[in-house]
Amino acid sequence: MKVRKVLEKGAGLVRFGLLVGIGFIILYPLLRQLSAALMHPDDMYDLTVNWIPRTLTKMNFQVAWELLDYPKALTNTLGITILLAALELGATMIIGYGFARWKYPGSNIIFALVILSIVIPPQMVMVPLFLNFRYFDLFGLLPDPGINLIGSFWPLVLMALTGTAKRSGLFIFITRNFFRGMSTSLEEAAYVDGAGHLKTFFGIMLPNAKPVAMIVFLFSFVWNWNDLFYTNLFLPGSKLLQIGLSTINAQYNYPWANKAVEGTYIQLVNNAGMLLYVLPVLVLYAFLQRYFIESIEKTGLVG
Repeated sequence: MKVRKVLEKGAGLVRFGLLVGIGFIILYPLLRQLSAALMHPDDMYDLTVNWIPRTLTKMNFQVAWELLDYPKALTNTLGITILLAALELGATMIIGYGFARWKYPGSNIIFALVILSIVIPPQMVMVPLFLNFRYFDLFGLLPDPGINLIGSFWPLVLMALTGTAKRSGLFIFITRNFFRGMSTSLEEAAYVDGAGHLKTFFGIMLPNAKPVAMIVFLFSFVWNWNDLFYTNLFLPGSKLLQIGLSTINAQYNYPWANKAVEGTYIQLVNNAGMLLYVLPVLVLYAFLQRYFIESIEKTGLVG
């Protein structure tokens, strides 16, 4: 018994050590950024300063706030991200349900193409995408040279609405597997009562798919929030946080305490800008953490 207790305590200490180590690896970049964001420029050349700055300052956050035009950029980014996440959620849920419940000639081939879209990097289709939306003719229905949608959010909306956005293939795969695991008895009962396919989906299947809907929406929100590829391709120079943050490093001079700041100091402003950038996502996760973990457990995505 004593040996068993010693082994259990040893195993507990090992688990505790692993959790502390993994937690430190995850939090280390965030703590490092926080330290740099609160650091005065003079501390950058002080060899005795490593983690804790000698002079704490909010100047870096003020400069990043102005460079990003934070209130306007935050409003624009939140609006576009929520819209795209909602559209992608609706599209992928319907497409995933269709793959799970209906079989037709070529359905397996089409689903294989959906899986293929997960592994194909977006850089490979960058030129066709750009040309498609630069001369958008709606499958030849509009007269040449079509409509120029570059510089607007319509390319992102159309891709999310049709299930062809950056991660839509993964979401279709997740929702398809979820609906395949659901019993067909409720659907059959609804069909017997005279309900059609749409009424059955929206009235019976969709309310029972809340766990997977939460996962798809949160993943889509985070990926659209962090997306720089498509926003740079379709919305260059727009007032979005990710685009504003990418241009901070290009600022080599900025009035800082009545003097010009060298390019080296922009690193501190960049760290402050990154913290402002991830703050809304951290707040979202803090409020939805419990629901997100419950959804992961119910859908079995933990493996």
